[in-house]
Amino acid sequence: MLKKWITATLTVLLFSLGGSALADDYPNRPVKIVVPFPPGGATDVAGRLVAERLQKAFGKPFVVENRSGASGNIGVAEVVRSPADGYTLVVGAPQTLTINPLLFKNIPFDPQKDLEPVVMVASVPNVLIVNKNLPVNSVPELIQYIKDNPGTVRYGSSSVGGTPHLSSEMFASMIGAKIEHIPYRGSAPALQDLLGGHIEMMFDNLPASLPQIRAGAVKALAVTTLQRSKSAPDIPTLDEQGVKGFESRGWFSLLAPAGTDQKIVEKINKAVNEALQDPEFRERLASVGADPVGGSPQDFRKAIQAESERWAKVIQEAGIKAE
Repeated sequence: MLKKWITATLTVLLFSLGGSALADDYPNRPVKIVVPFPPGGATDVAGRLVAERLQKAFGKPFVVENRSGASGNIGVAEVVRSPADGYTLVVGAPQTLTINPLLFKNIPFDPQKDLEPVVMVASVPNVLIVNKNLPVNSVPELIQYIKDNPGTVRYGSSSVGGTPHLSSEMFASMIGAKIEHIPYRGSAPALQDLLGGHIEMMFDNLPASLPQIRAGAVKALAVTTLQRSKSAPDIPTLDEQGVKGFESRGWFSLLAPAGTDQKIVEKINKAVNEALQDPEFRERLASVGADPVGGSPQDFRKAIQAESERWAKVIQEAGIKAE
């Protein structure tokens, strides 16, 4: 009995020491960062900025791979199934971590149990944009147009259940109007249809829409935060245009498979937090409409829990279901 106990203890000790050595040597080969949405959207933009910075910090490739589908569930599921060694990470957003579990009944993973929070990188407001030929230039004018043309206004969203979709439903509810929802597989195709006049309006994460806004290809009527964005201070809020109390925000983060060595988690967390203190990196985030967040893995875990509770209330009140 004593011999078995000693053998088991030594096995655990050796495994622990081996894991610690691997953590100390991390990373010694390329790291894959999965973006669970198509290229061109806000999550993809944020993921590539972070990957570039981590590659610079560690001197090893951090390669972004897009694995879209099922409102982000396919990409997240791939990471959940990956070895918990720190060499496969995922860019997390409100939809995949806090909203999808409330909408889909058969998700093969639990984000709060099967993923290890690393760090919340940045937050972004959503922005209300309309086709440039739509005869409105403010939120009050848009509301009046919707009410004067019942059943004709359509809005696009990057996916069912994302913060742009929930923002749209919240907006429709608060103004007391019905707006037809046209879901897309990602922000980029929705934006293309807005440019082409196939839909009249959409809420989108500011980073994804900012280039088109600056080019004058679409009209930006409002941001969804209570204060104006530092990245686009000329765009007023919904709140200041009469839709009182309207607030919605997206965010981007990094997570690893559950069970990843905490030393590895802390190394990545430290590298991202150091990047967020760099004026150049902060400026790059601001250039795409994102505000730095940072903090510990524990801070991030608490934020996920709080966001889950918040969106559960919105989804229930709006009666939103996965399509």
